[in-house]
Amino acid sequence: MTAAWIERLKQFFAGLSAAPAAALPVRTGMPGRVLGPSMPVRLLGFDQALVFVAMALLLWGLVMVYSASVAMPDNPKFARYEHTHFLLRHLFSLTVALVVAVLAFQIPMSTWEKLAPWLFIASLALLVIVLVPFIGRGVNGARRWISLGVFNFQPSELAKFAVLIYAADYMVRKMEVKERFFRAVLPMGAALAVVGMLLLAEPDMGAFLVIAVIAMGILFLGGVNARMFFVIATIVILAFVIMIWASDWRRERIFAYLDPWSAKHAIGKGYQLSHSLIAFGRGEFTGVGLGGSIEKLHWLPEAHTDFLLAVIGEEFGLIGVLVVMGLFLWLIRRIMHIGRQAIAMDRLFSGLVAQGVGIWIGFQSLINMGVNLGALPTKGLTLPFMSYGGSAILMNVLALAVVLRVDHENRILMRGGRT
Repeated sequence: MTAAWIERLKQFFAGLSAAPAAALPVRTGMPGRVLGPSMPVRLLGFDQALVFVAMALLLWGLVMVYSASVAMPDNPKFARYEHTHFLLRHLFSLTVALVVAVLAFQIPMSTWEKLAPWLFIASLALLVIVLVPFIGRGVNGARRWISLGVFNFQPSELAKFAVLIYAADYMVRKMEVKERFFRAVLPMGAALAVVGMLLLAEPDMGAFLVIAVIAMGILFLGGVNARMFFVIATIVILAFVIMIWASDWRRERIFAYLDPWSAKHAIGKGYQLSHSLIAFGRGEFTGVGLGGSIEKLHWLPEAHTDFLLAVIGEEFGLIGVLVVMGLFLWLIRRIMHIGRQAIAMDRLFSGLVAQGVGIWIGFQSLINMGVNLGALPTKGLTLPFMSYGGSAILMNVLALAVVLRVDHENRILMRGGRT
């Protein structure tokens, strides 16, 4: 026993004496220590902390979906549903998502790179199919879902992932001409325009906004000239401004956001926002307790989807909202770190994919939180990993599985192996 401890101490100090310049850029979990060739530390095949945080968000979301939807069958619109209807469907979606994630984790990043163009084409085909009458399922005037019996699939969620993979592959292929607008940026812009037209036909401007930000973020991280990037950003912003101004109901949403408490907007376009703010106000600092929300009792529409954070704010208060924000902040920071690590090892595609997922999750959660808190105009985007929605949960978990695959391959290469 004593000899074993002496040997461990020798290995410990051997690791400390390794020159930092010769060490590989990987954290070992101990401050000030880096993995070196003389330090035989066993690395796990995936980032455990990342998985634990994601599971915490998923499980908390499951509890909150049940809390937010438990009273919905009291509404005549949902009278045929059981009180556990949305809970069981969400649990089913989580189960499917976790199975798909395990399978996706087995796919090497080199295979994802080869599949990128075909995945993009498949997402375009589904965006066209969903617009076909009797195939696409319409809800509240929008045709965004394809019914698969026990599951309603939303092609726009697949499009987010497909554009992300395709944009990363595109930047790798265009790396030599990334400074030229017509050869590097224009083809990607044309592809985005096609996706945008199909999404706006549904209509689903929120998904298009997220996809545009993902593509622009990957172009920027891929090294596109800064002046060129700002030109693209200006064009995209102007396009969205024109779309909003040309649409009466989108323009009305902006006015309702500016003054949700007016008599005109409080029972119209500002109804959701005003009741979301009431929910946060009732929650105060510590909340009214799990299950104690009043706003979810048919006052706050879409409480289990777009406005789930408002229910969290009412039941868990400011503390609960800050914990949710902290978990997302840590998750996104860690995902971006994995991406930077891959790029530092000359794995550009893998690095851009991971950072693209970080941009996706970060931007969409920022928009959802901003809408719930009244900092941004109302937009139909769910809170990643937490809100009710089968397709969104499936694609969020799939994207995270791909990030874990990037991290897994990083670790293999750091140990001198091959992917």
